[in-house]
Amino acid sequence: MTNGHHSRVFGKRAQEHVLILASGDKVRHMTVKPWMAAVAFCFVGVFSIGYLLATSYLVLRDDLIGATMARQARMQHDYEDRIAALRAQVDRITSRQLLDQQVVEDKVDKLMEQQMALTSRHGKLDNLLNRAESSGLTGKDAPVTDVPAQAYAPDIKDKRASLSGGAQAIEKLMLADNEPADAVAPDNSTLAYIPSEETVGDRADRIFSKVTLSLKTVEQDQKNRIDQLTSDAGDAADTIEGVLHRFDIAVPAETIAAKEKEDSAVGGPYVEPESDDDFNNSLVQLDGALTRLEAVRSTAESLPFRNPAIGKEVTSPFGNRRDPFLGRLALHSGIDFRFSSGERIRPTAPGKVIAAGWTGGYGNMVEVDHGNGISTRYGHMSEILVKVGDTIGRNDVIGLAGSTGRSTGTHLHYEVRQDGHAVDPIYFMNAGLKLATYIK
Repeated sequence: MTNGHHSRVFGKRAQEHVLILASGDKVRHMTVKPWMAAVAFCFVGVFSIGYLLATSYLVLRDDLIGATMARQARMQHDYEDRIAALRAQVDRITSRQLLDQQVVEDKVDKLMEQQMALTSRHGKLDNLLNRAESSGLTGKDAPVTDVPAQAYAPDIKDKRASLSGGAQAIEKLMLADNEPADAVAPDNSTLAYIPSEETVGDRADRIFSKVTLSLKTVEQDQKNRIDQLTSDAGDAADTIEGVLHRFDIAVPAETIAAKEKEDSAVGGPYVEPESDDDFNNSLVQLDGALTRLEAVRSTAESLPFRNPAIGKEVTSPFGNRRDPFLGRLALHSGIDFRFSSGERIRPTAPGKVIAAGWTGGYGNMVEVDHGNGISTRYGHMSEILVKVGDTIGRNDVIGLAGSTGRSTGTHLHYEVRQDGHAVDPIYFMNAGLKLATYIK
């Protein structure tokens, strides 16, 4: 409670402060209330703080601006470094992808070359194997062509066309390696899912290495088979040539060599062959061996190495015997086989008819020229079914069995003549047994 200029505080009277202002004769006084002192103190405090802050700002403004700019510069450099690092990473990934794509394209090109080579060889092998089969050489092992080239390089053209898709093509090659499907990124970003220890190029190289190894294995198997066929063809040709030499028959190789020697006006600079590929060389060797075998085989098949009367009884062999009409010793120039009347008679080899008609003691006789100075005669026939000049084959019927001429009964007189002289047909028939596996 207050009263006048005095107030009571907790039982005591608090004395108020009075501010006296004197100016000349004028004296003024003002009572200072507590709240007025508090307001004045606050004002002075706020003014002081503002003054200090303003002074500090003016003094430290340049430092604050410099620190802010330095911080912003550091942040900008950090962002630029990060962007540069990300750009470098993208460039590395792009470069690696392009490099892997180039690696895959190179591998596919090599596989396509191998496929084309196998396809070309497949055609050559078909021809050679058909020739070998006709010569009786392919019965021991399975044919080489059982393994087509396409089985070892499937859809290579499709793979090459898909390489333009980059990662998608590599993804297909990954799946071709029997990798699980969840190992591939669902968004086709294959590179992001490749473990660091194995890159796309490494996996593609491993896949193509497997295919190349398979192709090499097939090629080696084919080469081994070709080498075996070449050896078999050479052995068969040697056997046939040995038989032909025994009968003093010139083999085609000798005839060709003699002709080349006569016509030796050849020449020209030496040029290296176009290719030194072992497989192609093997094909050339097989072709040469088959050519030689076919030549000697053709010669052997044109000669009378077969039996004219298989299963028939021999009634009189070749050589000296007692003549059935004169009773004295005489040379029997052929072999007599028992035949039934009218039974068909076929030649022992193809050739050309040089005689067909009645010929003295032969009765009705046909003589066939087989070349190389060798001919065969078929006598005592009841009927002749060919004429002079006819070209006949192994299965053609030349006449019917009978007993014409100097004959005591129905039979076939079979005779082989070499250079105009009669030789024992048994030698030719025995040689034919040895050549049975090589000639038809």
